[in-house]
Amino acid sequence: MLDTVNPSQIVARAQALAPLIQAEADATEREGRVTAPVMAALHEAGLFRMLLPQSLAGAELPLPTFVQAIEAIARADASTAWCVGQGCGCSFAAASLDPAAAHKIFGAHDAVLAWGPSTKKARAVAVDGGYLVSGQWMYASGGRNAQWFAGHCPVFDRDGAPVLGANGRQFERTCLFPKALASITDVWQVMGLRGTGSDSYSVTDLFVPADHAFTRDHEADRREDGALYRFSILNVYGAAFSGVALGVAGAMLDAFIDLAQKKTPNSGTQLLRDSAAVQQQVGFNMARLRGARAYLLKTLEDAHEDILRAGRSTMEQKLAMRMAATYTIHQAREVADFAYHAAGASAIFASNPFERRFRDMNVVTQQVQAHMTNFESVGQALMGLTPAR
Repeated sequence: MLDTVNPSQIVARAQALAPLIQAEADATEREGRVTAPVMAALHEAGLFRMLLPQSLAGAELPLPTFVQAIEAIARADASTAWCVGQGCGCSFAAASLDPAAAHKIFGAHDAVLAWGPSTKKARAVAVDGGYLVSGQWMYASGGRNAQWFAGHCPVFDRDGAPVLGANGRQFERTCLFPKALASITDVWQVMGLRGTGSDSYSVTDLFVPADHAFTRDHEADRREDGALYRFSILNVYGAAFSGVALGVAGAMLDAFIDLAQKKTPNSGTQLLRDSAAVQQQVGFNMARLRGARAYLLKTLEDAHEDILRAGRSTMEQKLAMRMAATYTIHQAREVADFAYHAAGASAIFASNPFERRFRDMNVVTQQVQAHMTNFESVGQALMGLTPAR
């Protein structure tokens, strides 16, 4: 189990695993799950414990450091990085669960929890000692390597009436249960991020003890005092997936720079590197990528400092993080597009380092943290309106 470590050690560990992760990337995609050798190495390095509380032998990393570790993994393989980012986001549950339950779920050195987004196809009926849970969820990224699943469930009383929270909206609980108790449907036949194995899963009238349930971003449930656990879980996912995008784009740009040293297009007489147009675009896209990365990390650093000062996360801070994450993902996509298209026909071969990464990047941009609609809430706030979400 991971001891408390210097945050810089975590990034170095992620970088050190890159050759293994990259060597296994084809098998990860083919199998639809992170391969056993990579999972063993990730657990040995403590990379699924980056956001776990120190009270559970986690690293409790600041988000800027976490993003850099995810970026390092993504340079080797996007699916592996996505699963680590998703698993670490799910491990936020440990900060809100009853301590005994948290230890039961996350105490093992190879613990992984997976879940999908909220859905109307779920319900938790409050009963003595817990909840009867029924539902069907999608996108359990990393679930094929997990031991525990969870479902976000609107809560109902025994008579079927919705249970309302203090804000007047229906109360939601995230209910955790062993993966073995769920029915899993393989729906993950997709163009990219194939190695995440983001299956659908369901349960019917499954009893979940009260101490295996919590409400995300609910102050009353939070049991850890660290600044990390005052961030919104959705903002944490935005940071993680931005790190994936940065890593993929960085790897593709580096691969193009390497290709340009030796490729002469069929229609040309000089190496790609000697073209003024290519030189200009390489410089511009490097600036684009570094600028987005710096913006993201600075936003996360500022948010961390704000929480340390104020003791809580504000709507302004959440919107700033959402804006930075969405912007970073789209800037990374532009860099990936340049590298793929500038590589010409070389990019379409699976044996070259472009084709899978291009597919992966275009799946990253379909995720909710990358939706352009995220900027609507930012625009609403900037113009004095109350953000709709």
